[in-house]
Amino acid sequence: MKKVRRAMLDRTTKETSVRVRLTLEGKGRYRIGTGIRFLDHMLELLAHHGAFDLELAARGDLDVDQHHTVEDVGITLGQAFAQALGSKRGILRAGYFLMPMDETLALAAVDFSGRSASVVKTSVRVRFVGDLQSELVDDFFEGFARGAQANVHARILYGRSNHHKLEALFKAFARALRAACWQDKQMRDLLPSTKGRL
Repeated sequence: MKKVRRAMLDRTTKETSVRVRLTLEGKGRYRIGTGIRFLDHMLELLAHHGAFDLELAARGDLDVDQHHTVEDVGITLGQAFAQALGSKRGILRAGYFLMPMDETLALAAVDFSGRSASVVKTSVRVRFVGDLQSELVDDFFEGFARGAQANVHARILYGRSNHHKLEALFKAFARALRAACWQDKQMRDLLPSTKGRL
């Protein structure tokens, strides 16, 4: 029987408190509350389209700004993926996905390489999408890359609706994550690196 990969993490700073429960072999179930409704919506999409079970609760100094909350949610979620993947033996390690959403096309790629790098181009030119400060999407993905020690590339190729741009980006990221976490029977005893460690 295949082992179910899970992670439980609590991260507390003077600015935020984030609690994550993640199951990679899930059914897309979620319970999410960050105090930023549009961010909740994006994380719900991530869980559903990645078929991960995700419980995430965050409390932050939103009276100051959204930055600490969004970044720390990204970091903690990235750490949860790293914990759930364990040694990474047998996983595909890298994944990518091209996601259309009406007039918008988004691309996301992720590599659990053991090295942190993030390049994000949202093409969003408004200050807020819903109640989320749109510039903080970059901070979420950068935080995830740091927490997971992964390469994350996310880009809007084209589109009109800012809502669609971010929604397509998170859906693409979810599918890229699912592919990268996939356990390949042929590779089950292999560490996906010629270096001998990740």
